[in-house]
Formats: sequence, structure tokens, C-alpha cells
Amino acid sequence: MSPMSDDRIALLAFIGYSVLAGGNAVGVRFSNQELDPFWGATLRFSLAALVMLAAMFITGRRLPTGRALAGAVIYGLLAFGGAFAFAFYALVELEAGFGQILLSVVPLLTLLLAALQGLERLRLAPVVGALLAVGGVVVMSGVAVSGAIPVGSVLAAVGAAVCFAQAALTVKRFPRVDPVVENAVGMTAGAVFLMGLTVVAGDTIAAPRQVDTIWAVAYMVLIGSVVVFTLYVVVLDRWDASRANYGFVIVPVVTVLVSAWLLDEPVTAGLVIGGALVLAGVYLGALRHRGHRHPVSP
Repeated sequence: MSPMSDDRIALLAFIGYSVLAGGNAVGVRFSNQELDPFWGATLRFSLAALVMLAAMFITGRRLPTGRALAGAVIYGLLAFGGAFAFAFYALVELEAGFGQILLSVVPLLTLLLAALQGLERLRLAPVVGALLAVGGVVVMSGVAVSGAIPVGSVLAAVGAAVCFAQAALTVKRFPRVDPVVENAVGMTAGAVFLMGLTVVAGDTIAAPRQVDTIWAVAYMVLIGSVVVFTLYVVVLDRWDASRANYGFVIVPVVTVLVSAWLLDEPVTAGLVIGGALVLAGVYLGALRHRGHRHPVSP
């Protein structure tokens, strides 16, 4: 496959995961209205792991071994265990749009962590693009959130951002694994970790009964987990981690729009201004950049 075709696949996967992930924070808000947060996250990724494992075995894919298996487990503990434990907790009190806005720092965090770990070089365009995108979501935050902001929930959202950033770098540091297998292993590891948190926190373990919760969980499992994270690893296989993570600044735009529709959260013309800044930052930092593809460590 030519580099141009490879990059086109990555671009389509990037757009796909960025748009589809926008419904996840809204789904979490619906889930948190009925289910305790850690149990809601456990249920989501337990079901998603079953789907991914079934897809893996039906298609004849094999489990990785050695460092590849270790990398997939660490990726899962960060991306699904740590990140979503923080995220589900944060979204108990944070509005869905603002919760995703705090995650918009993921590309900048990824770039800084990658530079510290020797995986990427600090380049001007990605840094400026990330700052521009964060500026855009700050503009949106001023019009999409009302009332006092709980500090604990904000810190939890920042913790989720750090986990997402390091999870992407983990995929780059370890041997390449098929996206379906990477997520099957990762979601299984993450679900086990989240179940431990559920027990420790004393969350009530119960199946959802409300129709809205059932639909929210179904979306988060099939679309927000299985489809989104398969596309996400496809992008990570082809782009630098910081570039791939620019989807996190597109997600808030989608989330705020969906929130306004389903949760009646306030949105004004500030969304247009902030959204324009976000798109400009994504173009400058990710879409305009066409650096060479960094191979995964053998």
C-alpha cells in the first residue's frame, strides 16, 4: 500500500473516530443518572471487550505474546481503566460539553510527553495548533457551562487526559498489534481494572432499566467503544501519537452540539467562534502536517 493511500485511510479513520466519539460524553451523562459511575464504566467496557474478543476469534486473529501483549495490556489499563475511571467520575457533576472541553488538552499533553520520552520532536506547527485548539474550546467553555465548577471533577477530567495521552504513546512504544486485537486485550484489561474499582468504591452492580440508559449504553459499547477505538488505533498505526490525538479537540464541538439537542445544555454564538478556532488548530497541527510515519518499535 502506498504512503498516500495509507495516509488517506488514516485521515478517514481520524474523522470517523473524532465525530463518533462526540456522543460518548453525552452517553456517560445518561448512564450516570441511573448507574454508579465506576459500574457504568465497567459495564460498558466489559460488553465492548466481549464484542471485540468475539470479532477477534471469528476472524481468526491471534492473541499477541511477549512485549506486544504487555503493550496491549498497558494501553488498556491507561485508555480504558484509568482514563474512563476518571472520566465517568468527572461527568457525574460536569456537563458533558465541558467535560470534553477539558480533554481537549490531550494533543498538547501527548506532544509534551512524547518529546520528554524521545518519541517526537517539539515542532512549532503542532504546538501552535494545539494552543489554538485549546483556545477555541476555552471560548466554548465560557458559553456552554453555567454555575460553579467542581474542582474535584475538573482534576479527574485532567487525569483522564493524561491517561489518554500516555495510552497513545504506549501504542507507539510497543510492537504493533492489529487494532481489533489491541482493543480486545486492552478493553479486557481495562474492564478488570474498573471492576476492581467498582468493588472498592461500593458501587451498586445492577443492569440498566431505563430506556434512555439502555440506549446510551448500547451506543457507548457498539459505536463509542468498538468502532471508535478500532478507528483510533488505525490512526495511531499510521500517524504520530500527538497528531492522532487531535481528534480530542474535534470531539468537544460534536459533544456540545449533541448536548444541546439531547440534554438542553446552553449554546450560543460562542460555539461558532470557538469551533472555528478548534478547526483552525486541527488543520495547522494535524491535517496540514504530513511528516513521515514513525514505525512502531519492534
